[in-house]
Amino acid sequence: MALPLIWLGAAAIGAALVAEERKNQKDIASKRMQGNAKSAHAHGDSAELAPSLWHTGDKKVKLEPGAIICCFVFGVIEHTGIWLGDDTLVELHGSGLVRAISIERFLAGRSGSRVYQACNHLHQPLVGTKVLQRAKEAIFSYREYDLLDNNCHRFVCYCLTGEEKSLSRFSKLNNEIGTYFKEAIYWDEAII
Repeated sequence: MALPLIWLGAAAIGAALVAEERKNQKDIASKRMQGNAKSAHAHGDSAELAPSLWHTGDKKVKLEPGAIICCFVFGVIEHTGIWLGDDTLVELHGSGLVRAISIERFLAGRSGSRVYQACNHLHQPLVGTKVLQRAKEAIFSYREYDLLDNNCHRFVCYCLTGEEKSLSRFSKLNNEIGTYFKEAIYWDEAII
């Protein structure tokens, strides 16, 4: 008899957390529209607006070559890559191969049909010419893949900075992106 009450309590807590997250997302969107959103990056910050499967943004952005993109893997973790243009992006595959693939292939076997792009508070994609150049040069190279130590986030960070840094979490990549561009990070849904 206690088990149904526990389930009911867990469902109520879950619903409250989702409602709070929706409210936060709407507050951020409102501040961005009014021009009051945080624009500068402070060291240690993660993203101001994280990608979300539950809340789609009010504005979608066009993918720009050299931009950092991500999607969800089964709604649990993020997978990142670099957009090249012409329906092509570069990713580090789990096999260790750095490959150029289509958006459809990037999303295949993962969750949903949304791709997110790192943007600033004005919905402008954060793009780097060196990022694009390093991503192109890495195609067909091989990296010893490791989920925690040598993953897609580390590859994207290398394309961004030109340095090999161990990044086990998406939040650490966000900090690197913010530091590089000196901007607060907002993950806006991309038009695909």
